[in-house]
Amino acid sequence: MQKESKRCISREDDVCLCSIEGIIGILSKKWSLLIISAIGNNHKLRYNELEKKLDKISPKTLADRLKELENANIIKRESFAEIPPRVEYSLTKEGADLRKAIMPLMRWVSSRDGKLSS
Repeated sequence: MQKESKRCISREDDVCLCSIEGIIGILSKKWSLLIISAIGNNHKLRYNELEKKLDKISPKTLADRLKELENANIIKRESFAEIPPRVEYSLTKEGADLRKAIMPLMRWVSSRDGKLSS
């Protein structure tokens, strides 16, 4: 039995989902877009600042999302050799490009202001 190769053929009006599958998996997780937005709005944020801005996020979820976004090269984690230790998160160039791309979606959602049903 011969294996079919996964080849992505796209038309002008179609997007090849093969190439975006990995990043969509990360971005579709709860809080990911809000984290990108919060960091982008503030340029740099510390963990505790992010936790306050994202009010209801659990510490474990925040830590998990930050690690996933860092591994995907969306955010940068910078630690400083200070006492107490200081860590700041900022968007990478790719993260800033992504934020720019999702801003129309964020604006659209904001304009709906509760019109979408859960």
